[in-house]
Amino acid sequence: MKFFLPLEEVREEDRLRVGGKAFALARLHLKGIRVPTTFCIPCEVFEAYLSRTRLRDRILLEINRKAFDQMRWEELWDVSLRVRNFFLTTPLPGEILEPLAAEVEEYCGERPFAVRSSAPGEDDEQTSFAGLHESFLNVRGADSVLKHVKLVWASLYSDAALLYRKELQLDISTSSMAVIVQELIPAERSGVFFGIDPSNSAQSVLESVYGLNQGLVDGDIEPDRWMLDRASGKILSHQKARREQYAVPDKEGVSFKDLPQDRRSSPPVNEAEIGEVWKTGREIEALAHRPQDMEWCYQEGRLVVLQSRAVTSSGFKDTDDKRPWYLSLHRSYENLNKLHDRIENQLIPEMVLDAEKMRQTRLGELSAAALAREIEKRQEITDRWNRVYWAEFIPFAHGIRLFGQLYNDAVRPEDPYEFMRLLEKTNLKSLERNRLLEELARRVQEDAALKKVLAGGEQAPPDSPFGKLLQEFVSRFGDLACQTSGAGECRQGSDAVVRLVLEYARKPSPPPQEGRSDVRELEERFLQGFSDEKKAFAKDILRLGRASYRLRDDDNIHLGRIESGLFEAVREARSRLSDPGELPEDLEKLSSLPALARDQDSSEASKKAVPPRSQAPWIQARQVVGQPAGPGIARGRARVVTRPEDLLDFKQGEVLICKAVDPNMTFVVPLAAAVVEERGGMLIHGAIIAREYGLPCVTGAPDITGLVQTGDLVTVDGFLGIVTRDAGESEME
Repeated sequence: MKFFLPLEEVREEDRLRVGGKAFALARLHLKGIRVPTTFCIPCEVFEAYLSRTRLRDRILLEINRKAFDQMRWEELWDVSLRVRNFFLTTPLPGEILEPLAAEVEEYCGERPFAVRSSAPGEDDEQTSFAGLHESFLNVRGADSVLKHVKLVWASLYSDAALLYRKELQLDISTSSMAVIVQELIPAERSGVFFGIDPSNSAQSVLESVYGLNQGLVDGDIEPDRWMLDRASGKILSHQKARREQYAVPDKEGVSFKDLPQDRRSSPPVNEAEIGEVWKTGREIEALAHRPQDMEWCYQEGRLVVLQSRAVTSSGFKDTDDKRPWYLSLHRSYENLNKLHDRIENQLIPEMVLDAEKMRQTRLGELSAAALAREIEKRQEITDRWNRVYWAEFIPFAHGIRLFGQLYNDAVRPEDPYEFMRLLEKTNLKSLERNRLLEELARRVQEDAALKKVLAGGEQAPPDSPFGKLLQEFVSRFGDLACQTSGAGECRQGSDAVVRLVLEYARKPSPPPQEGRSDVRELEERFLQGFSDEKKAFAKDILRLGRASYRLRDDDNIHLGRIESGLFEAVREARSRLSDPGELPEDLEKLSSLPALARDQDSSEASKKAVPPRSQAPWIQARQVVGQPAGPGIARGRARVVTRPEDLLDFKQGEVLICKAVDPNMTFVVPLAAAVVEERGGMLIHGAIIAREYGLPCVTGAPDITGLVQTGDLVTVDGFLGIVTRDAGESEME
């Protein structure tokens, strides 16, 4: 087996062995186009590693745990995280390690290299995996090169790569990966060249930054952009960048530095260099017979082509192209820092202010016409914040993913989710809400007269300590049983809070929790995986991980308050429709509002009967197998929640079973014995809250809401991810 192929040894028949990227570079090198010194580790080394370690069977088991088309992005990430950990914790067998390490040592020494993917099918004429597989810059020494080779292999099963292969109907079970080890060029200027502008076939696009290309590719550094006439290379327009930072090689990896002042006033490349890049791009296009997406750099005034691939369509239909949004979830450290600052210091305060303005508006004092305008305004506000949620809040969740990946790379734990223990206990808004409910329950427990009044359906005096605290709860957290994203109007109000408080009061006081001394130990293990120069970076990644973990829950609480304000105005409008004192034209205006029609539709839908138990049989052991998301074992009666109002019937000690736990549903979790969801993933809200309360949790349990009915006795094993329905029992023993 040939472990290491220089470009000059790559032949036409080697295309599938070396992958698209390596083959393209070899062809450029053969034609005299300047490329970095590059070597290829062919696919058969990857295949030998999987075969001799039996990893392929373990990988296929993970990928096929659940039907692919039923997986959400959280579940895809979970799969890729577990597979990545296989590569981190499974060493290269000696018969592969020894010859490969010798080749790397001979050819690379201690010089800096880039380690990049080169999968068969990557960068060919039909498909492009740009951005889906890993690349690592400034890697030095045989040990580090081989570690990063395994991480490139693992990226064959990244969440985005799995999604792309599935959409293109590529066989994941037979996918393979070659790796290129490429001399790192300490670029003074770099950029990308698109031989054809996707939006205008008569133009080409050139983008450039100072320093290495990583800042441009990851979206951390704004590039200068030129539009060129595709046929002649003539500059048609130039969009200037702010030119504040540039990427440079560090002792480990790449760092961002402030651009010297004398460079900020001029673009990275001049007109002659733009012409040289355009000409080289057209030469490669003639060679490949396709317009090119070319990465390039300048070193000591000489143009070097780093890689070049054909410009391809995405492979998706326009109507269902989820890949651009999905890829946007993958954010770099610099991008996440900027996003965190915007979310914490601008967006969340704006959301809180919008919700508070709604709360202070006295809807009952508005005329019908003014109320109609208020509903329209609230609908616009709600729509805006739903857009922000998907465009900015959800991508910020990648802070958890980035921290988890770096933790696993540094620590290489047996449990790929060990890092989650460093993210818990971060004072989530939903926990703050639940603590206020617990305080209300404590007052009921200590006041028998108050308990009797509330149990009899009467209200506590509004000026009593309990009444004041109850009003504080409603004003801060809105109505209960509200689901976000327009799922339906909330109708319960303070009566629902009282019902829930009475159930909380039945709950025995929890035993004191043991300290989390292991958290400090885990944090130290994580930091020890970084050099002294990188420890500050590692601490900041942990900070971002905790912030994104907290926001993963908190943003929905804030969004719930916004939507609650809209629902409140809609309820007021509906009450006006039967008021004979209102002007007919004002009533017509109210009744025609889309918010009222949509709310009525959702209200009617919520009244529909719960669907009967699915006919799909349980497997022989009466078990449903999902994903373990919270350790522990619990047994109790099932409470299947399919509608918001089902939550108000929840009893202490029941097992919460639902399709997905919305953060605005988590007020019942302190009452639950365990949590089970059809939706999967370690980062979904039910799993987050269950772990905060130390409850067993299983996610990704297929069809669980159809297989289990309220009242069934179930056992939840959060260690193995198994839910068992006890047969033949209809009443608790």
